[in-house]
Amino acid sequence: MIDETQEQTPPQNALPPLESTLTNARESLPKPWGLRDLFLFIAFVPMGLFAANILVLLGYALLRPTLHWHLARQQLSTDPFFLLALQTVFYGLMFAFIYFLVAVDHRQPFWPTLRWRRITVWQALGCLAGGTLMTVAIALFPPVLPDATKFPLESLFNSRAAAYAIGAFAILVAPVMEEMIFRGILFAIFESQVGLRFAILITAILFGGLHVPEYWGAWNHMFLIFLVGLVFSLARGRSGSLAPSVFLHVGYNASMMIILFLSTEHFRNLNAFPTP
Repeated sequence: MIDETQEQTPPQNALPPLESTLTNARESLPKPWGLRDLFLFIAFVPMGLFAANILVLLGYALLRPTLHWHLARQQLSTDPFFLLALQTVFYGLMFAFIYFLVAVDHRQPFWPTLRWRRITVWQALGCLAGGTLMTVAIALFPPVLPDATKFPLESLFNSRAAAYAIGAFAILVAPVMEEMIFRGILFAIFESQVGLRFAILITAILFGGLHVPEYWGAWNHMFLIFLVGLVFSLARGRSGSLAPSVFLHVGYNASMMIILFLSTEHFRNLNAFPTP
């Protein structure tokens, strides 16, 4: 007779649960990041900017006769639609480069290597709400540095069409690409080479540096952008996932654009551009 009280052991060829297998596989992914990747990234940025300028200028020259555009070449550097097109093309080139680096050069799965992990609907909503609360906190933040009354970003909001275009870019494109660059690849490189704390701090600094041209002279604004980037980096470091920082970024940018939309009478009175 078989003793029913005897502990039964599963057969040796039993398979573990699928979800557990996937989780362990993602956690055990090799960390391909090294100084070579950082040097390649740094080298690609100016080349990508140059290529984006050539492509957008070429596109403008080809479409100008058909669409009857009349901007002189020297005016393009201050035209919001040209600048948005330039940044969109540059981000597209950056995405292609990052994909090549991860999937082709290192032969790794793209999103798991960038530490994108699914979060629940409630977690996503919580991050969106957190981004909104950050906007409110910044609006109430007392000035700590000398601040300019006007800065370059404001000059781009020169029409309702431009405001809508900037808003769409700020909500739909910028959070995904900027988080992929700063909290995706750069964070992973610095974390693997130096450590988590350094990765959090340096990516926040670099994120703030990206926005210096937009807020030049408005030092209080730059400091606040650094704090915002620090929160994004902390979310990435604490969760080990790229998803929370992306949703925080979307919530922050969306709430900023909604405030601007409401305070300027649906972009009809852009002279009332609010400043935090």
